[in-house]
Amino acid sequence: MKAHDGMYIDGAWRPAVGTDTIEVVNPVDEQVIAHVPAGTAEDVDAAVRAARTALPGWAATPPVERASRLAALRDVLLARKDEIAETVTAELGSPLPFSQAVHAGVPILVAGSYAELTATYAFEEKVGNSTVYQEPVGVVGAITPWNYPLHQIVAKVAPALAAGCTVVLKPAEDTPLTAQLFAEAVAEAGVPAGVFNLVTGLGPVAGQALAEHPDVDVVSFTGSTAVGKRIGATAGAAVKRVALELGGKSANVILPSADLAKAVGVGVANVMSNSGQTCSAWTRMLVHTSQYEEAVELAAAAAAKYVDRIGPVVNAKQRDRVRGYIERGVAEGARLVAGGPESPRRQGYFVSPTVFAEVTPEMTIAQEEIFGPVLSIIRYEDEADAVRIANGTVYGLAGAVWAGDESEAVAFARRLDTGQVDINGGRFNPLAPFGGYKQSGVGRELGSHGLSEYIQTKSLQF
Repeated sequence: MKAHDGMYIDGAWRPAVGTDTIEVVNPVDEQVIAHVPAGTAEDVDAAVRAARTALPGWAATPPVERASRLAALRDVLLARKDEIAETVTAELGSPLPFSQAVHAGVPILVAGSYAELTATYAFEEKVGNSTVYQEPVGVVGAITPWNYPLHQIVAKVAPALAAGCTVVLKPAEDTPLTAQLFAEAVAEAGVPAGVFNLVTGLGPVAGQALAEHPDVDVVSFTGSTAVGKRIGATAGAAVKRVALELGGKSANVILPSADLAKAVGVGVANVMSNSGQTCSAWTRMLVHTSQYEEAVELAAAAAAKYVDRIGPVVNAKQRDRVRGYIERGVAEGARLVAGGPESPRRQGYFVSPTVFAEVTPEMTIAQEEIFGPVLSIIRYEDEADAVRIANGTVYGLAGAVWAGDESEAVAFARRLDTGQVDINGGRFNPLAPFGGYKQSGVGRELGSHGLSEYIQTKSLQF
């Protein structure tokens, strides 16, 4: 797609206030493929004012009509699926089949799920002698990351629009073209002017201006825990609602009764998917000491298959960061059994699929989010030890448990301090709430739980 040189505000593409631009770089060949405007606080203010003006009309729109706009949006995204996939591949670098299946496919699924939910959701109910109304919170400031550029947008914008809120989106600076394509889709779907607005720009400038804007009622942010803490502090000072989807260091716990080969194979695939740039990736594999060496061999063999299939990480800074973690793992005594810090290609921001054995729970690579294709395999002695290790980080976003008996896996999963657990490789469910315990965040996305983040409650007594 051709990049727009303006912001999408109040239903039209408008020139940015300033002249600064952001380079969009293809991570595969390091070539600049586009420039987009770097928005300022003035651009954000114009977008927020448009959203505020459009709010009363959209909030008063019957839910069935809001549902039909979301269904139309899903249909536009479906019609433009190939273009979405090609755009994500160009600016994120993910292999095209993965972009088609996940980066384009999942947001279409999520948009459709909110179209259906909006049409059936109880925005009004009787409770004793009261009528309880579910009303929109107001203007939403949505700040999204680059790792799943369209999914993260749809997971915020669709429930916000479903609730009757209006939105200003500030997408990640690495993947703004996908966000511009989404704005085109919103217009094509007939969403009224001002209901959705887009400002491209840098996080410390446009993102901060959006988070701090006094006329934004809720800030929904997905990204690093460090930035999330700052946004949470800003929102708290203004008594403003906030939803934070932050980091993860998820454990993949393989109990002795599990199908070891399957659990290891799926576990490695999970970490290598999207080049490891997934907040919920199972980056710690916990294996019983009796099966440890076999699991390490299986994981090393599985990782080797990804050397030619994996895409790059998003930019040079991220590549250097991931390599730094790999070097730190070696320095702290972990054993490299696949990959390493050397780049597998001469051009592009590639990192070798990497597997560490002899990782202990206190090592840096077992505690900090790397956000690259790096797996740490940790041994445990018994179930109590596995629970302690799995829960032994500041994060609690996702995880997995494998066992021969499903009830055994469920009993173990209930002991994990984490927001989502896949049992024996459970499939993605767009209606299931996604979000974390501890420093992995506040609030939930997807399904009715995701919708409730954008709703406030009013009761009338009779």
